[in-house]
Amino acid sequence: KKAGALFSDSMVKPRMRVIIDNDFGGDPDGLFELVQHLLSPSVEIRGIIGSHLRSGDGFDPSKETAAHAKKKIEEVLSIMNLDKTYNVLQGSNFALENDSTAQPSDAAKAIIKEAMRDDTKLPLYVVCGAGLTDIASAYLLEPKIASRLILIWIGGPEYPELATPPPGYTSLEYNLAIDLNAGQVIFNKSDIPIWQIPRNAYRQVMMPYSSLLQKVKTQGKIGEYLTNNIERVMKMGIKYNFNVGEIYIVGDSPLVLLTALQSSFEPDPSSSFYVLRPSPIINSQGLYEVNHKGRNIRVYTQLDVQLLFEDLYAKLALFNQSK
Repeated sequence: KKAGALFSDSMVKPRMRVIIDNDFGGDPDGLFELVQHLLSPSVEIRGIIGSHLRSGDGFDPSKETAAHAKKKIEEVLSIMNLDKTYNVLQGSNFALENDSTAQPSDAAKAIIKEAMRDDTKLPLYVVCGAGLTDIASAYLLEPKIASRLILIWIGGPEYPELATPPPGYTSLEYNLAIDLNAGQVIFNKSDIPIWQIPRNAYRQVMMPYSSLLQKVKTQGKIGEYLTNNIERVMKMGIKYNFNVGEIYIVGDSPLVLLTALQSSFEPDPSSSFYVLRPSPIINSQGLYEVNHKGRNIRVYTQLDVQLLFEDLYAKLALFNQSK
């Protein structure tokens, strides 16, 4: 059975297809996004991709980070009794070597296969919460996919005229740093429609530890699992004299907000705000350069975090009750 069967099937049917692509072996925010998407019956999940981290990442310094991400997906599905319900794929363990050669993987093949389908009218969203290796590889292998999907990406630094970077920021934003070449393929070379959630926007998705304890940890095995994964990072912080405080940024969850939680009429994420701007050129430092010829992309500036969290807490509770 699908976890999305929280509501009667006669009430909510899929409105879109999604392929989820995230570094599930890294920052546990991706696990929250995965669980909430699994509990969202308005999306038809066509594949779940475990993608790689930047080499030497503190979360997983191995060379097998995409393989480990795939294991995390399987762990979540098993806890939710959803084994073998979804197509689980491993992305490339390595970033692109340049901006014109794909890193072949099961994930890239699956994206192409789904994008090229002609037997469905449901729009396809590829939602990425980490690096862009697999979607960039899919595009390099089959450029025709560009007109057949929308990419929603969590990543990229602030646009100077839209937001101020945080104190002590790195100019090369975390997700872009995972695979800078892939970012350049998508922004500089492809014509894929992009909905971008840059750092100033994804940093808005702040979950207090109090809510985690009261509204997540109390909701069965999967609630405990999500909480344990955040607490692991909090403990790691204390061990290494890095105090994360009492807020955790669940920065990948806007992928759910912008898909499953679109408005009923004129479907769109109508309670979150974006500006349209020409896709910039991403340079070798990972900074934006103006590109007057770039196609218009959506750059989200403000997210409806309340809607996102209300939905997550309610779905976890309903799922826990349904068992």
